[in-house]
Amino acid sequence: MRARLILNGKKAGLQPVRDAVHALRRTGHPLEVRVTWEKGDVERLVAEAAADGVERIIAGGGDGSVNEMANGLMQLAAIEPARRPAMGILPLGTANDFATACRVPADLLAALTLACEGSPSPVDLARANDRYFVNVASGGFGAAVTADTPVELKDFLGGGAYTLMGILKAVNFRPYACTLRTPDGESSAGMIVGAVCNGRLAGGGHPLAPEARINDGLLDVVSFAPFSVTDVPEVAAELAAAVSAGAPWRGGRWIVRQRVPWVETESAGELPVNLDGEPMKAHRFRFEAVPGAVAMILPTDCPCL
Repeated sequence: MRARLILNGKKAGLQPVRDAVHALRRTGHPLEVRVTWEKGDVERLVAEAAADGVERIIAGGGDGSVNEMANGLMQLAAIEPARRPAMGILPLGTANDFATACRVPADLLAALTLACEGSPSPVDLARANDRYFVNVASGGFGAAVTADTPVELKDFLGGGAYTLMGILKAVNFRPYACTLRTPDGESSAGMIVGAVCNGRLAGGGHPLAPEARINDGLLDVVSFAPFSVTDVPEVAAELAAAVSAGAPWRGGRWIVRQRVPWVETESAGELPVNLDGEPMKAHRFRFEAVPGAVAMILPTDCPCL
């Protein structure tokens, strides 16, 4: 089984990564390694791997690297989905939300071994206009927090950097006015946070869509209505109910959740949206699930399947 690690260049010099690759090779897996240098490298390296007949490619990085690899696979239009390389994950990012939710091992050698020896499963991607994402698209406040968090702060604080930036931004944040359409109907209201989830976790391990599945052809849509400081206890109570409910939870006064195959948004001004770390802005978005888009190698006990 020919496997190739496409490694985020910022992580290539880390000794634990080099040790894990060498340890895997000693077990008999001739893992190949390619390193990125600039934007666009992942899609190019995915295309090269497919042309070389590589059967498995591994995204070495965070949620952004997983996103880039998935988009690279979707660019292989001339290759039938069943013949595209299967995708594994070596989690090396700040948050690793998607990998964590799927129980990809944090131990680097164990993650590489899984990617080389595990069985692939078809999983969904989500599409925002003409761009794909794997985990979560956040809009409004959530997108602003992620986009504006300095790299140095993320490296120093880990996932907690997002919480800190959220507190700082909440002081002056203004809600976005937008129209939301789904198969269930249409609504128009202000929005502080909106998220379209294929995966479960966001912002450094927060269970934004704790019941989401990545192979059900559906997206979990979560939105927070505008609230004041005095409403925070009630909002917090609703959020606690949302992440602990044993049955599907539809929300309450401040938090609304829907599970739908597609959702459209329209706003007078450009709405900032973050796709697994990649910022976008547009007046209109169409988000839709793309069932069975890629083959991904995940643990047998992955709760997201």
